[in-house]
Amino acid sequence: MEGNKEVCRDVSEGLDYIRNHPEINNVLLTGGDPLLLATSKLKEIIGQLRTINHVRIIRIGSKMPAFNPFRILNDPGLLQMFRTYSRPKRRIYLMAHFNHPRELTEEAIHALTLVREAGVCIMNQTPLIRGVNDRPDTLSRLFNTLSYIGVAPYYVFQCRPTKGNAAYTVPIEEGYEIFAAALRKCSGLARRCRFTMSHVTGKVEVAGLTEDQIFFRYHRPADPEQNPGEIIACDRNPQGYWLDDYLDNRTSQACA
Repeated sequence: MEGNKEVCRDVSEGLDYIRNHPEINNVLLTGGDPLLLATSKLKEIIGQLRTINHVRIIRIGSKMPAFNPFRILNDPGLLQMFRTYSRPKRRIYLMAHFNHPRELTEEAIHALTLVREAGVCIMNQTPLIRGVNDRPDTLSRLFNTLSYIGVAPYYVFQCRPTKGNAAYTVPIEEGYEIFAAALRKCSGLARRCRFTMSHVTGKVEVAGLTEDQIFFRYHRPADPEQNPGEIIACDRNPQGYWLDDYLDNRTSQACA
């Protein structure tokens, strides 16, 4: 992967911002896929982050373990970099993107094992995708298999309704029912994920349904004056695909 040095933009401004804001203790490397970078470039970025004392967690969001596990299997330098910078009190987290249990091939599992043995914690997140993983049996097999190999199911994301992806989106209420049905087929360790969306107002969990209402919970509001854990109850809307489809029909708002 040493041929990808030129695709990385200058991140010095971002690093300076992090240095000057001691409230930042958790940094996510994303924006495309960081494991497309040359290991030397990734090492340079992570090495600089490790010089910032208040940064305790570094997360790497990557589809590569599913898409091309040989990026890990064939690069001992990457694993050595993980061993160097994932420290007992300052871990690196790999946020893997397995969307279907068939992606958990023997090669992928081997790659994840090597990453974990290098001291990296591994979580998984997936969007709910129409025609790919929008069945309870598929999601439950994904969650259970991840738990068997030591990967924590973390988030199932509501697919953002943007131009061009309408064929892949599932209405929120249908999605929650699929998600809840999948969890009923899982053991405790496989049930750790949450059904969420990254809304402009913050990270929002779809927390439950009744016959008449749907409940949302804020995990991390974008507004610092808003209380984390705030719950919004709205009238149900079977054609709702995003939080915006519900906010005009909220029935109550309270803090957890």
